[in-house]
Amino acid sequence: MTDTKTHDVIMIGAGPTSLAAAVYTAREDIDTLILEKGIIGGLAAITDKVDNYPGFPEGIEGMELAENLRKQAERFGAVIELDEVQSIKKNGNVFEVKTAIGEYSAKTILIGTGSEWKKLGIPGEQEFYGKGVHNCATCDGAFYRDKRLVVVGSGNSSAQEALFLTKFASHIDILIRGSEWKASDVLVHEIEKNDKITVHFNTTTDEIIGGEENGLPKITKVVGTKDGKKTDFETDGVFVFIGLKPVTYFLEGTGVEFDEFGFIKTNQKLMTAVPGLFCAGDVRSGATMQIASAVGEGASAALAIREYLEGR
Repeated sequence: MTDTKTHDVIMIGAGPTSLAAAVYTAREDIDTLILEKGIIGGLAAITDKVDNYPGFPEGIEGMELAENLRKQAERFGAVIELDEVQSIKKNGNVFEVKTAIGEYSAKTILIGTGSEWKKLGIPGEQEFYGKGVHNCATCDGAFYRDKRLVVVGSGNSSAQEALFLTKFASHIDILIRGSEWKASDVLVHEIEKNDKITVHFNTTTDEIIGGEENGLPKITKVVGTKDGKKTDFETDGVFVFIGLKPVTYFLEGTGVEFDEFGFIKTNQKLMTAVPGLFCAGDVRSGATMQIASAVGEGASAALAIREYLEGR
């Protein structure tokens, strides 16, 4: 499929950044197309509860927040398509975007792809991914009612998701490589009060072991090293939250510049080294990895895009 229309802006990734930006561009009659390869709302949509987004004193479910952002962007005329961008090429003043199912063109681009979960890189992880190894408690937690689980990670996401999983699991072992939490004190206190959770510090995650049950893949244990000794953790599933990496694989050869961690460099107008190609949110170098700031950057990027289009 080839889209013969040249859009004013194509936004890549339908997380809070692009959805917020689209509210601003679309309501000013800037032709706005958003391309998303996975879940509309990004990581925000698969977060159980967002407690620190301004305007919601009791918090709001991540999926509800994402849905509200989507509805608002579409109300003003933004179009969202489920498709995976494979490459971007600038031809004169127009960007050519190749996707898994077609080709698009635009006068400007906004990269709002955010980040994705890092992998452990251990035996068994890939074999059981999606079949016992997960990165989304709200998506997959209900499959583990009255089961044992292992959660890997020491940050806020690990703590939040572990607390959510206690709704279903009979017991949760949290494996933390270091000697202390990196999560906020509020979450740590909640963890400490929950008798369904056991925290193991100074513990590496070395291997995920399993087999088959009724013809289906089945995890049986995680092998770790705790305080220098090999330790088995019996489990029915593993949830991994060890940090995020930017989603930028489709930018090879574009001329976009990256920092030492692979995040995209921009100027104060949120434009990359390629004129007309903007970037905002968690994928941008210097981002704070917060939904509120991602939304704010999306709005700022939209205004910068409008200014750029007016000057073309």
